[in-house]
Amino acid sequence: MVTHTPDNTEPTRLATGTEAVERRIFEAHEGGKLTVEPTAPIDNADDLAIVYTPGVARVVEEIAEHPEKAREFTIKKNTVAVVTDGSAILGLGDRGPLAALPVMEGKAALFSRFAGVDAFPICLDAHDVDEIVAHVKAIAPAFAGINLEDISAPRCFEIEDRLRAELDIPVFHDDQHGTAVCVLAALTNALKVVGKSIDEVRIAMSGAGAAGTAILRLLLAAGARDVIVTNSKGIVTTGRTKGDRLEWIADHTNPRGVEGGLREAVAGADVFIGVSVPNILDEEMLRSMNARAIVFALSNPVPEVDPDIAWQHAAVVATGRSDFANQINNVLAFPGVFRGLIDAHAREVTDEALLAAAHAIAAVVSDDELSARHIVPSVFDERVTPAVAHAVAGSGERG
Repeated sequence: MVTHTPDNTEPTRLATGTEAVERRIFEAHEGGKLTVEPTAPIDNADDLAIVYTPGVARVVEEIAEHPEKAREFTIKKNTVAVVTDGSAILGLGDRGPLAALPVMEGKAALFSRFAGVDAFPICLDAHDVDEIVAHVKAIAPAFAGINLEDISAPRCFEIEDRLRAELDIPVFHDDQHGTAVCVLAALTNALKVVGKSIDEVRIAMSGAGAAGTAILRLLLAAGARDVIVTNSKGIVTTGRTKGDRLEWIADHTNPRGVEGGLREAVAGADVFIGVSVPNILDEEMLRSMNARAIVFALSNPVPEVDPDIAWQHAAVVATGRSDFANQINNVLAFPGVFRGLIDAHAREVTDEALLAAAHAIAAVVSDDELSARHIVPSVFDERVTPAVAHAVAGSGERG
């Protein structure tokens, strides 16, 4: 039986940049963070004949005749490709596929640690959409799912759309959908804390890129009715070029017809969600929000507003950082999402699965545990991944 102690304490802030921390970081990465281990014994000639030739030929024939058995007799049963081109690494921008490898290794290690999923880093030296799609399709037979990572917008949208249409395994862009799931989970509990409902609150969002668009879609699917989205040019409004993704945002937001920029969008809002750039939300804007406001400042490593300042004006504050309370961390979502998709032999990622994942994460925090500084569980809470996996696996048809 897993025991759990609620984590209501302020996180320790890591003194990054110090010599000791730098040494720990590089020591942890020396030689990479992953290894491959055989699951069958290879201790003698008989073992060798079973796991390789001639014995393996029998399995080849079985899979050739019954392709669905690849999930039973190969690593396809439990594998995910973590795919990037290195064009949008964390908050560092385009650093290329080689520099992306430590991040993709880390992601694969998290898959293993939190969900028992065997994930492999795939860093593609390709930037053209057609090339990336072709490469991923070519390696897809070995995997039960594809996790797209750190691919810049707007290319990431087309890549995901095409792969979802052309592959028979789930394709999940964590920068979009993992973030959206965690934001909805956190918001669900934050709204409980302040005594408001998602269909009544006014939500102001900063950021209309990959994460912002996915968050918006999931918020609307969850029942949000009054959302205003801003980008660097102000409030996203109608009149966009036909087919532009901003056109879809404009058509589904801003029901009150507010004009202007972030300042006008935030005035009278109950919720602020930032997935944009540092230090754009000032104290005057915070004071203009409704009472018992919720502020999610998720730009990393520097958020849209200093969390300590935000707490002076808002009832609930969350960031993407581990050294502040209420970290909205995708590790809460993607391991359990893929565990559920793989276990269900799912062929796609549906909105129903994402909503189920968000509600499962939120439900891990009981009413007794819930507080303004504890709206999401710790990523180390052993209840999270099984709850998310169960919810996702039960959310749709099996593949």
